Amino acid sequence: MDSGAIRRRAALGLAVLSTAGLLALVSPGAAEAAASYCAGREVRKLPFSTGTVRVYKSGGYICAVTFPKRQGARKQMSVSVQARGSRPAVDKGVFSHHAGPAKVHAGRRCVLVKGSVGRGAVNSGWILC
Repeated sequence: MDSGAIRRRAALGLAVLSTAGLLALVSPGAAEAAASYCAGREVRKLPFSTGTVRVYKSGGYICAVTFPKRQGARKQMSVSVQARGSRPAVDKGVFSHHAGPAKVHAGRRCVLVKGSVGRGAVNSGWILC
């Protein structure tokens, strides 16, 4: 094999590895993305017409993130977490990927989780008591 053929094969191999690496970085789903925003284990998934709110628990803390069904376009989104007897932690605005994380220390108290994307919304009621 001449040196030109070796260079072409090395370049092709590098291109294939680079593409595979980029696909591995781009493809993680919302579950992995939410886990990077909130510590702990997922305790609830609250789906609604235009998105999903994922709720995580770690120690006495509750954390929530809202994800739209279709990411990319900027939309009005919000997420709210409130421990019974406390004020809610809220993140709302116009986002393209997610709203949150919103985190509160609940201890052993019940929590109320709300989320919205556009006109769709969800309200958990008092949960995790």
